[in-house]
Amino acid sequence: MKHALIFNAISFLTFALAVFFLLTRGLHLSVEFTGGTVMEVAYVQPAELSKVRETVAALGYPDVQVQTFGSARDVMIRLPVQKDVTSAQQSERVLTALKAADPEVTLRRTEFVGPQVGEELVHGGLMALGMVVLGIVIYLAFRFEWKFGVAAIIANLHDVVIILGFFAFFQWEFSLSVLAAVLAVLGYSVNESVVIFDRIREAFRKYRKMTTHEVIDHAITSTMSRTIITHASTEAMVLSMFFFGGPSLHYFALALTIGILFGIYSSVFVAAAIAMWLGVKREDLIKTNTKKDGDPNDPNAGATV
Repeated sequence: MKHALIFNAISFLTFALAVFFLLTRGLHLSVEFTGGTVMEVAYVQPAELSKVRETVAALGYPDVQVQTFGSARDVMIRLPVQKDVTSAQQSERVLTALKAADPEVTLRRTEFVGPQVGEELVHGGLMALGMVVLGIVIYLAFRFEWKFGVAAIIANLHDVVIILGFFAFFQWEFSLSVLAAVLAVLGYSVNESVVIFDRIREAFRKYRKMTTHEVIDHAITSTMSRTIITHASTEAMVLSMFFFGGPSLHYFALALTIGILFGIYSSVFVAAAIAMWLGVKREDLIKTNTKKDGDPNDPNAGATV
């Protein structure tokens, strides 16, 4: 904690850069949010999604979403909106390219997803994010103390904004799966904060001669091995999705990776430090009651229970 000011300065700078890129570059939203053309095509043999994706990307759709549904022979293609190009023209052009690669492919369905659907998804996503944040604050305020609730939510929002900042800076596609990863990071990050906060409360009860700085340092140190094992195991699973899950899980796993790494950092160097700056102390977590018995002049009366 003696280096907390330095780490908080780094956090503030990173957070400010993320906000700057969000405001100047914005998010590269996927078809679910912006609207576009949805095509369903059928193959005689199980479709090779990588080849389908390469064929469509060659037409000028680098971030096209290609996935199977129902069976391995049915493929759904989501195309973003193009200026001065109708949905029918888009689907016809894509189908022609697919037939050139495989003459037996057939078009099952094509439809245009309007921006109204995207607006509803944005509203629903923001509502989900807001409810998660509110639930975390209420839980921590009751479980520990309001200072811990404020510290944890600032740290968690720090993680979320930095994830969004990465996606804005590199213009990675922000889809519903990435939104799901952001919500997952909120829950994952707060779990680490709760573990550290719980150790802080235990240390306050056990080591009465320790200062607040020493108590927080002890709590972080005592959970270090658990943190390394837990996060390493989780990151191993996420990296397997990143490298072997294909393009459909690429950005989902990438968002989780950023969230896990910054979640460790924020739980230790942001949440704990903010709680310290807010003045958390032993009396905030250990409630005492006084009960007076017998003569009020008795020096033993009013003993603390």
